[in-house]
Amino acid sequence: MKRNTLGWWLAAINVSIVVLVAAGMSWFAVGLLGRLADNQQRVAVQLAGADARGELASIGEDTLTFARVLSERPTLRRLLIERDFANLGPFLQRFCGTAQVDACAVFEDGQLLGAVGAPAPWPALLAVAREQGERFLAAPAGEQHAFLGAVVVPDFASAAQAGVQVMVADVLNDQFAARLTQQSGYTIRFRNYREFDKAPEDAFTALHTAALADGRFAVANLRGPGLYAASHPVFSATGEGVVLIETSVSSAAVDAELAGLKWRLLGIAAALAALALVGGVVLGRRITQPAEALNAAALRLGQGDFATSIPTGGPAEIGQLARTMDEMRHNLITLTGALRAREAEAQAVLGGIVEGVYAVDGERRITYINDTAARLLGIETAEALGRFCGDVLKPRCVAGDSPCDSRCPIVEARRSGSAQSVEYLQTRAGDRRMVLTSAGPMDNLQVQVLRDETELEAVRRTRDTVFANISHEFRTPLAAQLASIELLREGLGTRRPEQLEELVLSLDRGTRRLTGLIDNLLESVRIESGQLDIRRQSVDLSEVIDDAMATVESLLHQRDQLVERKTSEDLLLQGDAVRLTQVFVNLLANAVKFAPQASTIRLWARRDGPRIVAAVEDAGSGVPDGAHQSVFERFGRGGVEPAPGGMGLGLAISRSIIERHGGQIEVSRTSDGYTRFEITLPAEQPT
Repeated sequence: MKRNTLGWWLAAINVSIVVLVAAGMSWFAVGLLGRLADNQQRVAVQLAGADARGELASIGEDTLTFARVLSERPTLRRLLIERDFANLGPFLQRFCGTAQVDACAVFEDGQLLGAVGAPAPWPALLAVAREQGERFLAAPAGEQHAFLGAVVVPDFASAAQAGVQVMVADVLNDQFAARLTQQSGYTIRFRNYREFDKAPEDAFTALHTAALADGRFAVANLRGPGLYAASHPVFSATGEGVVLIETSVSSAAVDAELAGLKWRLLGIAAALAALALVGGVVLGRRITQPAEALNAAALRLGQGDFATSIPTGGPAEIGQLARTMDEMRHNLITLTGALRAREAEAQAVLGGIVEGVYAVDGERRITYINDTAARLLGIETAEALGRFCGDVLKPRCVAGDSPCDSRCPIVEARRSGSAQSVEYLQTRAGDRRMVLTSAGPMDNLQVQVLRDETELEAVRRTRDTVFANISHEFRTPLAAQLASIELLREGLGTRRPEQLEELVLSLDRGTRRLTGLIDNLLESVRIESGQLDIRRQSVDLSEVIDDAMATVESLLHQRDQLVERKTSEDLLLQGDAVRLTQVFVNLLANAVKFAPQASTIRLWARRDGPRIVAAVEDAGSGVPDGAHQSVFERFGRGGVEPAPGGMGLGLAISRSIIERHGGQIEVSRTSDGYTRFEITLPAEQPT
């Protein structure tokens, strides 16, 4: 098969699907088995460590038993009564060797009478035993190894020997760990807790640290040394850390098994891919042969040979396609005749539409113009045909440049597919404002549409003025959102998650604020018609103030302004929380806009008998004399704004909302030069 043919693509797709499925299943299986093996090894090494810790407790019980047996020996009693300390050492040596303990000692009133076996800090061990009781675990300072032991007071009849204590101890050293290693089959080591912090860091340091933090155990796969390891901390009866039991086993066997499984799965995938390739080639040849015959017939049809026959055969889909193409051939014969009739109809339609239409060739010469276009230009149809379109339309020059040379929509449409421009054409009836829409060229033909908008221009200017005012109403929430976005971008890598969450919430509130501003225009109409509705429910004015401050928080941060807030308790009233929030957002946004940079805005609310009084105060220039009432009028604005003016709806809507709550809003000047917008609302009365 030739490359890039349908058969080749079928074979390639078949192989690709098989390889992807096999690779995906192999990856999933290897990953699953790897995780299972990893978990199994972790559990096994953790259980080995737990068994070692249990064995340590069992040996502690044995040590206590040995100490009791030693304390009950009549020979020990006789040697102590006779004060025969010369034979005490050999006696203890024989007993310790028989009991297979590391060290034995006898004390009297805290004084060491005799000791045998491994060197041990006997006074320190005796002090630990007094704290922990008969069985003890100790890691004396300065010692390399920890000790496991037991101390017993012999039950002597003589009061003279009442201070005698018998101690038996095992050293938790490498030899002790080797005994446990032989029993469990896992490598076991003991780490002295006191020496752990002083020792240099190694592959097990983090593991032991995690175990100490957990208090029970920690398990990990140490990639560096290739080990599965567990750490079990052992604490004394007093809660002090004594020793860390380190259990480990090599991970090489598990890794080797997984590697072998990967290669076996790769071999299976390769075999499946080869089988898929053979099957794809066979299937491709069965499909491509009838498809090639069908393609040859389609080429003849495309060249206009409608008499050609369409071959059938091959799979059911190819046969269906052949029948469809044969039907298409008959339809093309019918459509060709219909198109010729439609062409005549199109000519009639173009001549009857109310907008001007003309067409140009590649040199921008007019090849067709309808009667409407000729009438708009004040010319006869015959005058325009064959002439350069610029000479016919005569667009007015701008700054000495002809639009035909610098910004012709016909040329622009050839690059982008369509274009539109507004031109002032010098017609015989005078200058006319025309909208020229140009389509992309087709077969060296490019159609243009002329629309006369001279009378609509004045209306459009009025509309643009209204839109400009409306856009100002959206600047406050948009500025807040942009400020939040800037803070969010600057703090992506430095701010805490709760700070980033607060900025996202600010964006959400800004979006909701934009929706509310859209409703402002509708509400202004409702106010005029008396249709503004207020929902009545119990509202805490403190929560309303919280929501309003959160909405303008980004604006405050952007201008380095602070809000000095003072609110009292019991600010409940019957009203609409959403609309009251809208009032405080309007007042705070005005304060942010008019107050100086880095100034303080004051916001307070208090209960005054049956009324609630709240106010927003800023250090701005204030409302001019005589404008204290007009500032609340619809489209009314007082003073000189630091930014382009808005529609003046915010305060008008705020006053309407407050009045529908049975309250009032006023503006005044405080004695310290602040502009105060004060709101009075009826408080909720207790039932």
